[in-house]
Amino acid sequence: MALVLTSLSQVAAFDFDAVIDVRSPSEYAEDHLPGAINLPVLDDAERARVGTIYKQQSPFLARKIGAALVARNAARHLEGPLADKPGGWRPLVYCWRGGQRSGSFATILSQVGWRVELIDGGYKSWRRLVVDELQNAPVRAPVMVLDGNTGTAKTEILNLLPEHGLQVIDLEGLANHRGSLFGARMGGQPSQKAFEGRLAMALATLDPARPVVVEAESSRIGAVQLPKRLWQAMCNAPRLRLAAPLQARARYLARGYADLTEDAARLAEVIALLRPLHPAERIARWLALAEARDHVTLAAELMQFHYDPRYEKHRARFESTRDRVIEVADLGADALPEIAARVARAAFDMLARV
Repeated sequence: MALVLTSLSQVAAFDFDAVIDVRSPSEYAEDHLPGAINLPVLDDAERARVGTIYKQQSPFLARKIGAALVARNAARHLEGPLADKPGGWRPLVYCWRGGQRSGSFATILSQVGWRVELIDGGYKSWRRLVVDELQNAPVRAPVMVLDGNTGTAKTEILNLLPEHGLQVIDLEGLANHRGSLFGARMGGQPSQKAFEGRLAMALATLDPARPVVVEAESSRIGAVQLPKRLWQAMCNAPRLRLAAPLQARARYLARGYADLTEDAARLAEVIALLRPLHPAERIARWLALAEARDHVTLAAELMQFHYDPRYEKHRARFESTRDRVIEVADLGADALPEIAARVARAAFDMLARV
């Protein structure tokens, strides 16, 4: 039986015991359905080999060799990750177009006695839903932007807002990047397609009756690009701007970027990337502060001479009479819940005035 995908909310509500992507590891790594596991019936080298034989020798020979490889890999999966699955186990299987790879594997699983379903159109059906959500659908909920200069704990505060009835989309979390030169995170970023899939699912499940708050970003977060429709909604949205003293922000950054500051060599490499933008003497001082582990002073000077001027220039493009500034004196961990409560109250008040 082939399942026709009609909406992203349908994908979010899947009740299968497993979603199995039988494409090659590189295809899976680029993007896959939410929660899918990879049980490839052809690995990357095998897929390339079968494709070459199909084009250069014979489609019949390619299918025969491919069938042998699929059977061999299916046996390995049955004896390995699927060995403990009970008789009532119900998987959903897909490949690129819902064709031979997924069909072959599903046939084998069904012969075991499992209730297998295929996705009609395979991965391409999922991708069409993602593209439609990002390029054609309006953002379902009123958008508000949480702004503030570097070090104002925007991401942490953002993720406290659901406790106060607000919806949030953590764009930096979806992109696995903190959105600056110093923002790389362990594990690296998802591909553009994978990021878009995560974002589309977040957008598709929004409640239209409640505002959604996103953090102020440029149109690019690290290596991934925000879709134009969402970016335009963010540019036109009212903004809540956090304002905090430089030293409070510097102390926060020294804590929040501990993963980077603990790696002295990596920190020095990132500072060195700023050479084209600052005098040699300033770069040398920042490298010396990093070596001395004076991370608070380093953070303060990076903000004073690098980030704050750029933020102010960028913000001038969006600032309007609708914006509201929330002054905070302390960004310690104990202070963040109260700041989040203040942000939520301001958000609902601003929405009521629209």
